[in-house]
Amino acid sequence: MLDVKMIREQPDLVRNNLKRRHDQEKMKLLEEFIKSDRKWRDAIAELNSLRQRKNELSLEIAKLKKSGKAAAKQIKEAEGVAGKIKELEAVSTELEEKNRLMLMAIPNMLYETVPYGKDDSENVEVRRWGSAPRFDFTPKDHQTIAEQLNMIDFERAAKVAGAGFYYLKGDLVLLDLALQKFAIDHLRKKGFTVVNPPLMIRRKVYEGVTDLSDFELVTYNIAGTDMYLIATSEHPMGAMFFEETLNKADLPMKLCGISPCFRKEVGTHGKYTKGLFRVHQFNKIEQFIFCLPEQSWQMHEELQKNSEELYQQLGLHYRVVNICTGDIGSIAAKKYDIEVWMADGKFRESGSNSNCTDYQARRLGVKYKEGEGKPPAGFVHTLNNTALATSRTMIAILEQFQREDSSVDIPKVLWPYTGIKRLEKK
Repeated sequence: MLDVKMIREQPDLVRNNLKRRHDQEKMKLLEEFIKSDRKWRDAIAELNSLRQRKNELSLEIAKLKKSGKAAAKQIKEAEGVAGKIKELEAVSTELEEKNRLMLMAIPNMLYETVPYGKDDSENVEVRRWGSAPRFDFTPKDHQTIAEQLNMIDFERAAKVAGAGFYYLKGDLVLLDLALQKFAIDHLRKKGFTVVNPPLMIRRKVYEGVTDLSDFELVTYNIAGTDMYLIATSEHPMGAMFFEETLNKADLPMKLCGISPCFRKEVGTHGKYTKGLFRVHQFNKIEQFIFCLPEQSWQMHEELQKNSEELYQQLGLHYRVVNICTGDIGSIAAKKYDIEVWMADGKFRESGSNSNCTDYQARRLGVKYKEGEGKPPAGFVHTLNNTALATSRTMIAILEQFQREDSSVDIPKVLWPYTGIKRLEKK
C-alpha cells in the first residue's frame, strides 16, 4: 500500500497516478479515503483531548476526596467523558479498519517509464529474440500435438476434477520436470536460494501480497478454514518475513521458488484458453527479491535478463513488452511481460516481471535496518519474476519445434535432464 503520509501531504500526486492508470473507480475511492482519514484523525484528536480531561478529572476527584470536599460534579463529568470516550473508540476503530481496506485498494505509484495506454493493445514492444519457425506443413496447436502423442488427457481430467485440469503423461511429464530443474540450476548459478514454500497461506498474509479486488476471483479457499491455496510461490515467499526487519547487509536477498500454482481463473471470458494456456493447476519456477530501495531498478533489469537467458538457451522465439498504465494491475510500479510465439502466429504471455517497490513490503511490515541494534530505516522493495511457468513454456516448445508427424524436438539444453531428444508417440 502507499504511504498514508504521501496521500495526506501530496494528494495530487496520487490523483495524477490514478489518471495515468485510467482508474476512475479508484479515483472515487481515493477521495472517499481522504475524507474518511480526516474524520478518523479528528476522532483521534478528540479522543486524546477527552482522555486528557479524564485524567485531569481523576486527579481533581482524588484531591477533593482527600481534603474531604464534595466531588459529585467532577464525578458526573468524568462519567460523561468516559461514555464519550467509549463511543469515540468504537467509531475510530471502525473508521481505522475501513480506511485500512481502502488504503490497501489504492494502486501503487507507477514508474516514469511505464508507457501510457488504456489496455493491453497499447503495451509497448521492447525487443524480440529469434525468429518464427518456418514449416512446410500446416502447424498444429499444442493440445492437438500432445493428444496425438498420447501425452495429455483433458477429457478424463474434466470427468475427475472439472474443466481446466489435465493428466500429463509419459515423456511430457519428463519435459515438465526438466524445465523446472533447468531453471533452478540456472538461478542457483546466479546466487538464488531455492525455496519450496507452503502451498497454503492465511488470508491476513495473503492480503499483503495480492490485489484484494482480484483475491476471490483468483484464489481457492480451503473450506471451513482461513487458509488459501497459493496462486504462485511469489506470495508465500513475499510473506516469508512478515512483520520482520531485515539487516541491510543481507540485501539483496534472492529467492528461487518452486511450486505448483492453483488459480480459479474466473473472469477469463474472451481470453485465449486453449489447452494448457489457462489452467487451474500448473508448475512454476519464480524469482523473488527483497532489496534496498536504491537497488530495485537494477534488480528489475537483472530479473528480466535471467528469464530471457532461459528462453534463449531453449531457442524459443519471444518478445518483451513494457506493460502500459491501463493494463499493469495495482501491485506493480512497472512490469515487463515475455510473450512466446505460438503456431497461430500470435505472441502470448508466458511470464511477467514486476517491481513492486515498497508497496507489498509496507502491507506486510517488512523493513530493513542498518545493523543489529539499529532502528528500522525504511521498507524494503520487493520484485517478482516468472522464471519459467512450465505449462506455457511447454506450449512454446510443442508449437515451435513440432514436426509434421506431431513429434517434437526437445531443446538440446534439456537433453541431460530428459534423457531423450524428441517427444514421440510410443
